[in-house]
Amino acid sequence: MLRPVALVLLLLAPLGAHAVETLRIAIDDTGGEVSIKGQGLGFGPDSEDATYVPIPSDVATVRRRGGKLEVNGAPVVGDSVRFRAGVASAGDAGVPGSEPLKAGSTQVRGDVVVRPFRDGLQLINVIPLEDYLAAVLGSEMPVSFPPEALKAQAVAARTYALQKKLDTYSNAFHLGSSVLHQVYGGVNREDPRTRAAVDATRGQVLTYELAPIEAYFHASCGGRTESGQAALQRDLPYLQPVDCPCGRLAASRWSASLSDADIKAALKLPAQGLRVTGRTSTRRVTRVTLGDGSTVDGVELRRKLGYTRLKSLDFEVERTNGGYVFSGRGYGHGAGLCQWGAKALADKGRGYVEILTHYYPGAELQQLY
Repeated sequence: MLRPVALVLLLLAPLGAHAVETLRIAIDDTGGEVSIKGQGLGFGPDSEDATYVPIPSDVATVRRRGGKLEVNGAPVVGDSVRFRAGVASAGDAGVPGSEPLKAGSTQVRGDVVVRPFRDGLQLINVIPLEDYLAAVLGSEMPVSFPPEALKAQAVAARTYALQKKLDTYSNAFHLGSSVLHQVYGGVNREDPRTRAAVDATRGQVLTYELAPIEAYFHASCGGRTESGQAALQRDLPYLQPVDCPCGRLAASRWSASLSDADIKAALKLPAQGLRVTGRTSTRRVTRVTLGDGSTVDGVELRRKLGYTRLKSLDFEVERTNGGYVFSGRGYGHGAGLCQWGAKALADKGRGYVEILTHYYPGAELQQLY
């Protein structure tokens, strides 16, 4: 049952209704020059109530000169510049998201902010939340998955984004666009099915004690999800191990063969004698010991050997001639929503609300706007 989220609205109310649904996504770090293109392109200051000066050519070249910016050779006042498509005439604000922009190699909806960053430039996409989610779904979950699985992912992604916005409220951006946050590929990752899932769940978020939860998710848990504490060092009541039907799917199984040389190069330690010496309650590896007695944390082992090699920490390891074979289940950290599990549940007729309450026990679905 949906209920209004009064406390979250109080937190976001100072920004107004438009800003509540807007996110700032860091989409690229470039060199000292970048091209921005869009029909009816205009530029102005990085402000929600900015007016925009039209660019007749619909193309802007932004260059960094020391710590300052130039647009098509003219210096810009301030330390950043914001671009919007659909600007019809001088002083016209346009409508954010009505026309896509191409910023560097990425096409996005909403506005694009360019600012000096390190030795180059940073591109930040200021985008309405629901438009952002349509592209996130196409980047994070196969669009061929059942509609109820896509809806569950939409709610999880919306909740994750809003929680990160609250955490990074005063920062230059709220999230990145890579796997370190949520994968966001811009307009090219949108699909009618992802848009339908976002529209069907518009404004819905998961909360715990009337605040958005940290709605982590992953591709496949291998049969049982992991606690937030074990997977992410986040001791949260709604990130607890639950059984999952993905363990019966062939997609949850994997193996990787690594030579002694591969392991030594990654760990900077001799590989001989590698064995698992610590596991969580869900049998994910927490520690491995090498032949010289040194130990490596499970999370660190996966990072160093490669996330695409060791797809999860739920694995067994066997010695071979000159190396090891890792045989495992699942893909990702294992906490929160399991995407392949959500598909399996949806295939059985479960609705998205039931899917969400299964993977986030104790969380409530609320209508934020």
